[in-house]
Amino acid sequence: MYSWIWRHLPGPLVARLGGALLLFAAVAALLLFVVFPWLEPHLPISQVTVPSH
Repeated sequence: MYSWIWRHLPGPLVARLGGALLLFAAVAALLLFVVFPWLEPHLPISQVTVPSH
């Protein structure tokens, strides 16, 4: 999959690296700001911290 993405990015090496970093940042932002907040209420975990006794 990564080689397919790399082959389809246009331009020389520097442009491909920049495009790959931009693509990675876009996917990470989409996951952090859209997918994970939507998914959180559906997870069975209600407490995210360990209680101290």
